[in-house]
Amino acid sequence: MATRNVMIVTGAGQISMAIARRMGAGMKIVMGDKSPANAEAIATTMNNAGFDVTPVEMDLADRASIKALIARAQELGPVTMLVNGAGVSPSQAPIEAILHVDLYGTAVLLEEVGRIIEPGGVGVTISSQSGHRMPALTPEEDEQLACTPTEELLALPLLQPENVRDTLHAYQLAKRCNEKRVMMESVRWGEKGARINSISPGIIVTPLAIDEFNGPRGDFYKNMFAKCPAGRPGTADEVANVAELLMSDKGAFITGADFLVDGGATASYFYGPLRPKA
Repeated sequence: MATRNVMIVTGAGQISMAIARRMGAGMKIVMGDKSPANAEAIATTMNNAGFDVTPVEMDLADRASIKALIARAQELGPVTMLVNGAGVSPSQAPIEAILHVDLYGTAVLLEEVGRIIEPGGVGVTISSQSGHRMPALTPEEDEQLACTPTEELLALPLLQPENVRDTLHAYQLAKRCNEKRVMMESVRWGEKGARINSISPGIIVTPLAIDEFNGPRGDFYKNMFAKCPAGRPGTADEVANVAELLMSDKGAFITGADFLVDGGATASYFYGPLRPKA
């Protein structure tokens, strides 16, 4: 059998699986997750539906682990797609873990996959509406998040403990960094004829979101989707609809961009009933 193209997927969750199912037919799919059980469960579900998924243990906060995942993928064939859905939420982890996983880890993953992505390859990373809620950073801070060498990112002044208020603020900073990092990496990927974009979902019903609903900010999140223009949370398949555009030939002119998929919650936050009271 001829060698098949490989899709790397990180984060064995509902959004990652929805995108992989949409785009991964006929490909070798390498499913990386910090929990081997989670990776194996998603792989079993997809393999039983006719896909070809290999589960791999992978820690997004560890460069060596990321490189090992990529090396495993390359053993199976040329890597032409990346779907990054790995991460932790404000209710799941402390500040340090959020910055190491969601901020540093995503930056490393985009960098390392960008080194080996095949011409014509494409990637999407899952960011969050949270990156759009934080007040604007200075142009200098935005450039630092975009361009600082990955191993120096966590030493930036704006990411030091005295400048990070709580886990939500850490998450917002991480997701703002994701968006800026995608812009910078799109230039590097473009040199190889490849594309990379990010998607910023709002409240999507997944196990992670359910953790948030039951966490200390649960009422805040329930109010958010109740008062957004859509009037409901979204589904993983609705995020996959956007990913399908970005990863297909129909999105060939789209790279370095972030797409907000939140039912209008961010619009309502700035200009509607979700606007914070002064």
